[in-house]
Amino acid sequence: MKTGFDSRLNQILPRLTSPELLTNSGLGNEIGFYIFDYPPEKELLVREHVSHLLNQLHKKHSDIKVKHVNLFELLIDYLKSRNHLDKALKIEREKGEGELLKSLAKSLNEEKLAKWFGETIQPQNYDLILMTGVGNAYPLIRSHGVLNNLPSIVGRVPLIVFFPGKYDMQSLKLFERINDSNYYRAFRLVP
Repeated sequence: MKTGFDSRLNQILPRLTSPELLTNSGLGNEIGFYIFDYPPEKELLVREHVSHLLNQLHKKHSDIKVKHVNLFELLIDYLKSRNHLDKALKIEREKGEGELLKSLAKSLNEEKLAKWFGETIQPQNYDLILMTGVGNAYPLIRSHGVLNNLPSIVGRVPLIVFFPGKYDMQSLKLFERINDSNYYRAFRLVP
């Protein structure tokens, strides 16, 4: 017997391949950002399902150019590119997470990270972008800050964010506990 969550997972692939989503039809000049929110305890299941989705898109919808971006891995690559990763790891080891966050505050500016996203991912070369790793990137980066800085970078390419928490079309609540700033520009991918 399928659960409500299994049903939601099964709705993702048809939604991702729908002409409405891929062409941003019916959005009324809104950006094509979508959130698939899920209970944090389902993280491993969602990771597995995203791998399944990427495999299915590659095999059965090869005409759709899709890019998978893990926000945490992007963040690590960004720190490496600026020679900050080893220093950051040392600070965290010796002084703790609080000092790490203070030391990275300037270099982890969401605007700079969004620019890096554009330079490395090159969204204009894709029809669809799937973003995971939001929970892993916390507390170094907040999802609403990244999302607020991506519209001009991503342009008309639909961006799907897999979010471990709640999204109520007004705000994001990471891990169903941590309130992010209000974010209301994304649509729920599936009910």
